Amino acid sequence: MRKIAIGCDHGGFPLKEVVKRHLEEKGFEVIDVGCYTAASVDYPEYGKKVARAVTGGEAEKGICICSTGIGISMAANKVKGARAALCHDPYSAKMTRLHNDANILCMGGLVIGNNLALEITEVFLNTDFSGEERHQRRIDLIED
Repeated sequence: MRKIAIGCDHGGFPLKEVVKRHLEEKGFEVIDVGCYTAASVDYPEYGKKVARAVTGGEAEKGICICSTGIGISMAANKVKGARAALCHDPYSAKMTRLHNDANILCMGGLVIGNNLALEITEVFLNTDFSGEERHQRRIDLIED
C-alpha cells in the first residue's frame, strides 16, 4: 500500500480533509500529521512534519496545504532531501514530477477549489520521474 503524508495549517484544513478522504478512497494509507481543526496554527510546523515523514522514509510522498501554499512549501523545503513544489494546475504537477522528481506537493486551500486540487493530486501521484540524466544532474545540484 502506498503511504502519503499530509499536513496543513488552519487555512488549508478544509481542503486537506477533502484530499485525505479522496486518497483513502483510492486505497492510499494516509499519514495525517495535522492540523486537525480550523483553529489557528503555525504552518512551518506542519510543512516540516510532512517533509520529515517523506525524507525519513515513513511516506512515499507528501502533500502540504496552507492558505496559499507558499509558506508551507518554504517550510517543507528547509528539510534536507525535501523537494516540495507549489502547484495550482495539473501541468505544473506533471512537470515537477517529470523533471524535478518532487516528493511533496503543496497547494493553496484558498487559491484552488476541491475538484482542481484532486486533479492536481492525481497527476502528481501518477506521474513518474523521467530519469533523464540532465534532470537528475539538476536535482543533484539542488541537493548540494
